[in-house]
Amino acid sequence: MAERAAAGRTGEGGPVLLEDQTLRDGLQNEPRLLSLEGKLEIARLLAAAGLRRLQVGSLVDPCRVPQMAGTEELVRLVRRELPGVECTALALNEHGLERAIRSGLRRLSLSVSLADSHSRRNAGCGAGEALSRVTGLVGRAREEGMVVRAGLQCAFGGDGEPVPWRQVVAAAGQLVAAGAAEINLADTAGKAGPDDVVRLVGRVRRAVAVPLSLHLHGPRERALANLLAGYRAGVRLFDVALGGLGGCPFVPGAGGNVATEEAAERFASLGVPTGLDVQALAAAADHTARLLGRPLHPPSGRGSD
Repeated sequence: MAERAAAGRTGEGGPVLLEDQTLRDGLQNEPRLLSLEGKLEIARLLAAAGLRRLQVGSLVDPCRVPQMAGTEELVRLVRRELPGVECTALALNEHGLERAIRSGLRRLSLSVSLADSHSRRNAGCGAGEALSRVTGLVGRAREEGMVVRAGLQCAFGGDGEPVPWRQVVAAAGQLVAAGAAEINLADTAGKAGPDDVVRLVGRVRRAVAVPLSLHLHGPRERALANLLAGYRAGVRLFDVALGGLGGCPFVPGAGGNVATEEAAERFASLGVPTGLDVQALAAAADHTARLLGRPLHPPSGRGSD
């Protein structure tokens, strides 16, 4: 009962939208490569469970991230087969944007790291240069008629590298001015706690007039606690992945995402509508585990504590 009361304490109740990222963040570190048909099977199961926004891949070099090969074709198949699903993908540079345009994608995530060392590993340049590049890409994507979500990686700090909140707020404002329709705050390193989430969300919400979403890594219970803290702070958009899959390849031990089925179950217990069938999500997680040849859920507490 106390958790239910806390979830509605903002006075801004209402449904949440979960963006499932199993096919992108969830798979990117997995050693067993899935076929295009295997990925499409997962997309079908997610859609049947009620998911209405799927991030189906990254438009990155498949030599660096082999699991992301064929993302454009997967975009085309999902858009054709699952017309009720909003399909999105992640791009990090101009080449990725060009691929998104050719695929016919209408919603695109463009992402930049605010931690300098992480940005150099992830994008090949420092955080300032990467932000400048992505700001230009946001404007170009908008000119192409795309709805753009701008992601701020390491918004809660990198792996041993603090990121001042004023830097996060300034970057969010810059990306919104360029045309971003949504700002995604990512706990890439899995270091944040609920109080950190509430503080940063409040500061960014006061600075920009677009919806915020959260991308949370870390041990299962803490990631779920951060998700509920974000809800209390007014966030209604959250990234999730079946079975808690995922994590950053450049931050070892960061932990996976909030599990789609666990997020749906927790919100249901609080009376928060998601439009999702928890049992169907559990079946989708079991199917994904069979495709990957391993159990999905890590033991509670595993991660970057």
